[in-house]
Amino acid sequence: TPLSTVMSVVAMSVGYITIVLCGQDVMRHLPAVPARVLKIPFFLHNVLLCLGSLLLLCLYLELEIPIIFKYGMHNSICEYRLYFDAEMFHIINYYFKYWELLDTVFLVLKKKPLLFLHVYHHMAPAALCYTQILGRTPMAWAVISLNLAVHVIMYGYYALSSLGIRCPWKKLITTSQIEQFVIELFICYYGCTCIAAE
Repeated sequence: TPLSTVMSVVAMSVGYITIVLCGQDVMRHLPAVPARVLKIPFFLHNVLLCLGSLLLLCLYLELEIPIIFKYGMHNSICEYRLYFDAEMFHIINYYFKYWELLDTVFLVLKKKPLLFLHVYHHMAPAALCYTQILGRTPMAWAVISLNLAVHVIMYGYYALSSLGIRCPWKKLITTSQIEQFVIELFICYYGCTCIAAE
């Protein structure tokens, strides 16, 4: 599949940073792209990522919920043999991470300030997803499902706000991202201890 080598992951990461830094440099000498020009592309970007994340989340849950009932939560996170059923979903999620890099491109075109955390957060997930695919970690589905759930909320919010619709769940985005991070750390720790014990 495309982007399936370490070199391609490194090249995409370097390319992303280069585009962001060069884009910021170019935009210093130009006015911000008017909001009316970016409105439809930004809306479509967010709607498609929201719906894509929702669809992929539903597919994960459709596959994993019966596994949890049959084998238990512990085995769904720790059993290597259960990894392969979700492998195609992991690959689709991996490609989503490259699509999500456009978030930063929109910020550059709007001349919005970029925090280091934002740039890093968008660069690191593709590499992390790639390592999960290579390592075939059984816990990947749980971490990815949490991330997809947060993305449904986040991209839905951005899509609606791009239309000028005020959303009451703006604070929920940051809260859910923090909660997601903490829960994922626990899942990864738990999964790693299972693997180390075998």
